[in-house]
Amino acid sequence: MGGTLGKGDSPRKGWTPETKLEAKMVEAMQRRASKGCVMKSFDSIVLKFPKIDESFRNCKTIFEQFDEDSNGAIDPEELKHCFHKLEISFTEEEISDLFEACDIHENMGMKFNEFIVLLCLVYLLKEDPAALQFKSKMGFPNLEATFETLVDAFVFLDKNRDGYVSKNEMVQAINETTSGERSSGRIAMKRFEMDWDKNGMVTFKEFLFAFTRWVGMDDIEDEEGEEKV
Repeated sequence: MGGTLGKGDSPRKGWTPETKLEAKMVEAMQRRASKGCVMKSFDSIVLKFPKIDESFRNCKTIFEQFDEDSNGAIDPEELKHCFHKLEISFTEEEISDLFEACDIHENMGMKFNEFIVLLCLVYLLKEDPAALQFKSKMGFPNLEATFETLVDAFVFLDKNRDGYVSKNEMVQAINETTSGERSSGRIAMKRFEMDWDKNGMVTFKEFLFAFTRWVGMDDIEDEEGEEKV
């Protein structure tokens, strides 16, 4: 798992999403990009990190509702059970797709940072009736501003509006700082590892995983690990 952005940009012509969920993400991002982007610089994204971090941490109570055995991870059955309890009409296939997409360690247990990604993907797919139902049941209004910021950040990076971010687009976005300085951009590029499958294309899901690490989700995992010792 893991890896930096590819050395070059893969050709995008004829690019086919690997899963139905990825296809939905791409379509949703393209629709959002067609409406324009409110982000003006990469710096404007960085400045929002503290509020995003705080909002993420407030999701812990939602995570604990799903983690029925309190073992620090959500397994497929717990996810299905919670959706059923909340009377949310995702199909078995949709729940399975969401779980597989967010269980990036492929250990059949969704950790807290992976759960954050799941919530944001559901938010992105909010035009879907089942996603709308999920939002209302889970009290999403409090999280909408945060997830909206993350969507806007991805749209800002996706310069050609194709639903993916390439290395060249990332470099261009980082260099579009309000101060004109590029040193922080180089540091960010070093830390902002996103292209998990090293295919030169970054999906919204990959972007979200990078973002949770960048704003401090790893710190939460470390803190919990220390408490259990």
